[in-house]
Amino acid sequence: MRNCSTTKKLLILMFVFAVSANIYAQDSLTVNSGVLKITLKQAIEIAQSESPVIRIADKNIELKKTAKQEIYAGLFPQVNAMATYSRAVKKQTMVMEFGGQQQRIQVGSDNSYSGGIQINLPLFAPALYKTINLTKTDIELAREKAYASRLDLINQVAKAYYQLLLAQDSYAVLEKSYRHAEENYKNIDAKYTHGLVSEYDKIRAEVQMRSIKPNVVSAANGINLAMLQLKVLMGIDPTVKIEIEGSLKDHERGMFTRQIYANAMNLEQNSDIKQLDLNTEMLKKQLNIQRTNYLPTLSATFGYMYTSLNNDFRIFHYNWFPYSTLGFNLNIPLFNAATSKKNKQIKLQIQQMQDTRLNTERQLNMLVQSYLNSMSASAEQVMSDRESIKQAEKGRTIAVKRYEVGAGTVLEVNDSEIALTQAELVYNQSIYNYLTAKADLYKTLGRDSLAE
Repeated sequence: MRNCSTTKKLLILMFVFAVSANIYAQDSLTVNSGVLKITLKQAIEIAQSESPVIRIADKNIELKKTAKQEIYAGLFPQVNAMATYSRAVKKQTMVMEFGGQQQRIQVGSDNSYSGGIQINLPLFAPALYKTINLTKTDIELAREKAYASRLDLINQVAKAYYQLLLAQDSYAVLEKSYRHAEENYKNIDAKYTHGLVSEYDKIRAEVQMRSIKPNVVSAANGINLAMLQLKVLMGIDPTVKIEIEGSLKDHERGMFTRQIYANAMNLEQNSDIKQLDLNTEMLKKQLNIQRTNYLPTLSATFGYMYTSLNNDFRIFHYNWFPYSTLGFNLNIPLFNAATSKKNKQIKLQIQQMQDTRLNTERQLNMLVQSYLNSMSASAEQVMSDRESIKQAEKGRTIAVKRYEVGAGTVLEVNDSEIALTQAELVYNQSIYNYLTAKADLYKTLGRDSLAE
């Protein structure tokens, strides 16, 4: 029963290796024998260059810049060419007296033509100036959203990269356990052939060996799945062979450097907080734009026109008469009830945004503390797991020696092997937990230097 229970634990642990994270990555890549070797930094750079999400965010910045240029264009003169034609259906009739007799005279021409150029220039337009200022903040908000997309991409790539490391290291542990079980079975089978051990020992050794094999196969499948996800999210062809460098153990030293986290609770660079601040600033600028509805506007208009009045359609024989006009248009708002209501709405939205920021900041502080606690617990767990592995290795050696001299049983050998396998799997899981918590912490703090 005890052996069955430990085997179930191994099976449960193996489900972890089939779970994949989201991914994304380039630098100077190494290719050996058709295999592309990549580091975490290279994986992130490849994903950033190939990700449609990043391209969409960059295009959004360009759209905002174009919108800003469109607003600026409102400061320049607007030039229009104009042409009109009218036909007199019924001419105006005037009654005049000559020598005591009335005569009716029709006034005007059958055809009337006019054409020319009209120029409009805003001289004082407060709403336009405030809108230009608003577009600057809008561009900053688009840039911050693009940066948030990059942070999210880096986080997903890193966690997927660590997931693949975990799958590979766990596969190595299980494969080693299978080799030990296979060697143990061969030795016991040879002794059974010479009558040195019972058939029960042979059966137990064979069952132990065969019970580990499915876990090894499952771990191999987990590696393939994690590798495929990494390729897809990096934007490279699934048929390309890649290889990630290092193992989880290589990251153990970094768990005890303690270089982060004196300022870990500083959320000034958090992208969510920055976006809320920029949204609040935009609302304030929108309020300023609304207030310009109380201010006068002034524009200038210049026109240069040609006119002609004729009763026939011999256009090329007409006489055209030019004239020009210069005028100013002053608009002074006196009363607009909708403006005050709109101002009140924007003020309420600003208050909502401020409360949202406060609530978000509290939640982020809680997340940061949670990540720090998880990292600290994982670091302590790794230290304990390291000692557990040493003791498990020593216990396995003792169990094997005891069995060889006839002082122990095959169950003791099997239990010692399972204990060693569990200790190594838990050790890898602890490092993985630390690294994923660190990746989430970097994202929350708005730091993009995770690959370094």
